[in-house]
Amino acid sequence: MSYATPFVTNITVGLQYRGILEIVLFSAPITVPCCVFLFINATMLFTLRSKSVFRETSRYILLYNLLFADTVLMALSQLLYILSAFRIRMTYPVCGALVMLANLTTEISPLTLVLMSLERYVAVCYPLRHATIITISNTQVAIIGIWAFCSLNVLTRIVLLLDFPFDDLESLKMKDYCGKNNMQLGPVSEIYSKVYTYFLFISASVAITSSYVGVMVAARSASTDKTSARKARNTLLLHLVQLGLSLLSTMHNPLLIAFSKVLDKIVLVRIHIVVYVCIVIFPRCLSALIYGIRDQTIRPVLVHHICCRMKLSVISAKAKVSS
Repeated sequence: MSYATPFVTNITVGLQYRGILEIVLFSAPITVPCCVFLFINATMLFTLRSKSVFRETSRYILLYNLLFADTVLMALSQLLYILSAFRIRMTYPVCGALVMLANLTTEISPLTLVLMSLERYVAVCYPLRHATIITISNTQVAIIGIWAFCSLNVLTRIVLLLDFPFDDLESLKMKDYCGKNNMQLGPVSEIYSKVYTYFLFISASVAITSSYVGVMVAARSASTDKTSARKARNTLLLHLVQLGLSLLSTMHNPLLIAFSKVLDKIVLVRIHIVVYVCIVIFPRCLSALIYGIRDQTIRPVLVHHICCRMKLSVISAKAKVSS
């Protein structure tokens, strides 16, 4: 899995001999979009807990789980970016805890997308049995199963880290900046990470694609609601795009390393910024944008909460100025 810090380490290398002001200027194009996306995700999370229709519908419960994992990952990525940009090094235990939490939340997203795709598949292909199959209790059990499965993978990674001879180190403080690549302290750990990532995304891709094909076949049936099938098909396509962007964020780092051999450091820093915002940060906000715009039930409530928060911010700012 990949998140902020593979970029951060490379960005910081290009900035390590520059002043604080320049670091801030380079950090702003990343921090500002991240704060905007965090605001949107936080508002969406609040919206999904604000009404009983969201709390008692399986698809919205799954959406909340997806948004929660993406928001936590986005916040962690930005925290690690800021720490690395300002050259703050951590100890191995602290960095390991942050990296494992980031790994956990990264893996939650594709598996939740699979559940959301299966829910749409059942809704279209088995509409009469949907209410008995996709219940709140079954949804909660599935979500708990996802977190348990991903937690087991994190525990496996921790066991692999224990093989590293930490006693031979002069200090537990890291010589490099905290990041996933710097916490793969052996060949076995690196091989396990690659195999698990490929297995996870291939399995998720097969599941979502199969759901899409099933919906397409069902849409040709005369007994199927054409409008519902069309919406489900579009939703599954968007889920495939989300999964593709998440997979791309795990595979692009070798490409950037290749670019670093032929490009100027300043140009490389700018490429890193664009890639980080577009491939790492933006996909984590895509679910909120998709459902916030397309879903007729969520849209008015979400717009109401966003407008209210903006009004409160403006009023509080005016009050501070006047005082």
